[in-house]
Amino acid sequence: MPQPSTHPSTHLRRRTLLAGAALGSAALLTACSEQSPASDDMDSAAGRSLLEKGSRDSGTLLARYDATLTAHPTLEKRVRPLRDQVAAHIAAFDAPEATGTPSGTPSATASPSRAPGKQPRAPKVPGSARQALAALADAEREVADRRTAALVGAPPEVARLLASVAASGAAHAYVLDSHGKDGGTDEKDGRNA
Repeated sequence: MPQPSTHPSTHLRRRTLLAGAALGSAALLTACSEQSPASDDMDSAAGRSLLEKGSRDSGTLLARYDATLTAHPTLEKRVRPLRDQVAAHIAAFDAPEATGTPSGTPSATASPSRAPGKQPRAPKVPGSARQALAALADAEREVADRRTAALVGAPPEVARLLASVAASGAAHAYVLDSHGKDGGTDEKDGRNA
């Protein structure tokens, strides 16, 4: 008796999780679009420090995504949506800095704000697509863990932003791990990625 394949249900769970992460990011960014008295949290010294660190961490992640896409262009369909969410996180962290208040919709091509000449060094990307996805998942997990730990001392509005972005990063790690377990093949045509 053949055993039923779990692949379709796994695929559905990944899509559901990715959609949930996207909705969570959209809710996060929408919540940041309205000025509130809590925006003072963003202007505090502790808030500004955490926002700057959040932007730098997301910039490092973005550089890793870009390097991975350059090294493994066949991962484009799988990795690009996650990469674009990381870019949106940078914009969410940078928006209070630039305007003094949380603001509107970020660009999916955002890059971290840095002093000239201080761009992150391009990370080394593993040679196989599976290892590259695992490296991205590890990086997302590490940053999400640091952001979760930072919640303890964060002002309330900054903590909300950190928590949302950390949850999104954890979802990205899960999705990337799932893609890596697929064997690095394109689901539609079975090509090795």
